[in-house]
Amino acid sequence: MFTGIVEELGTVARVDRAGGGATLAVRCVTVVEDAKLGDSIAVNGVCLTVTAFLPDGGFAADLMGETLERTALGALASGSLVNLERALRADARLGGHIVQGHVDAVAEVRDVHDRGEWTEMVFSLPEAVAPYVVAKGSITVDGTSLTVMRVEPDAFAVGLIPHTLEVTVLGRRAPGDPVNLEADILAKHVERFLSLGRQSPYSR
Repeated sequence: MFTGIVEELGTVARVDRAGGGATLAVRCVTVVEDAKLGDSIAVNGVCLTVTAFLPDGGFAADLMGETLERTALGALASGSLVNLERALRADARLGGHIVQGHVDAVAEVRDVHDRGEWTEMVFSLPEAVAPYVVAKGSITVDGTSLTVMRVEPDAFAVGLIPHTLEVTVLGRRAPGDPVNLEADILAKHVERFLSLGRQSPYSR
């Protein structure tokens, strides 16, 4: 589990494709300080397993065909910057919101508006995610925990402060760029429960 609070910007060293999958190598420092083989690290919001460490600092992870098809990681190339976050420790503060690292859909940046002291960024809203996106609710964009500012029929907007633009890949995003979206897991659980039409055993 993650929180959507990006710890470090990493740099893609290489993406080696083989068959239907790939191996992603990322140069970084902070997230590998205490990492071990088999640990989970979120890369642009995708939970990946550390399979090797790079001699010059960083880690490698395997990408299945499913991951390449259902996330924006397939668009990464050598030199790409990526958001990195280690899995949440049980005794740590939950600074963002509960994030699983399971991408629900890939969206694209629609518009970027300079509002002076902050920036408004508008994203497309895929049908698979739309039911869970509400104004003032939480959403994860490329692994960054954000608050939804506005929801439109086929888009949503967030407000980004200069710090977020500086320490995450969102500051490098432009219209047309793909981004990974993960909806709030709590909203998905509520929808599932209501769809079953059952009375809660705890309501007695």
